[in-house]
Amino acid sequence: MYLNKTFIIGNLTRDPEIKALPSGAKVCSFGMATNRVYKDKNGQRQDTTEFHNIVVFGRIAELAAQYLKKGSQALVEGRLQTRSWEADGQKKYRTEILAESIQFGSRPGAAGSSGAGAKGATGEVAANAEVASAEAASGDKIDYPSEEINPDDIPF
Repeated sequence: MYLNKTFIIGNLTRDPEIKALPSGAKVCSFGMATNRVYKDKNGQRQDTTEFHNIVVFGRIAELAAQYLKKGSQALVEGRLQTRSWEADGQKKYRTEILAESIQFGSRPGAAGSSGAGAKGATGEVAANAEVASAEAASGDKIDYPSEEINPDDIPF
């Protein structure tokens, strides 16, 4: 059995760039950074940052380009892929995460950016993502009823 699955949560390091392939399909690429905090053998706190290249295709690429900006937080689920090409007589390599789904996190400087009300967009719910992201951008909050629910009123 083989598995190539990647999950990362981090912040965008650059604005997404969207392009169209000759077939008309959209492709979006952007960078993300993830941090790791640990203590070394001397007990000193150490911070390390990893940088990732993300590539997204299709409708999710359009949504990512529309709603994500540099500094935005996101969860990306996908798979690793390494490309190679020849440039100036040297073979070059680039490892990327091909995203299968993206969940949008808090935006930099947005009110209530604790992540509790973050809206998501995945391949399965891409049609609803525009509405969800528009609500998140407008700052609308859900007003829950203040009355308590009586368990005896539940019919099962």
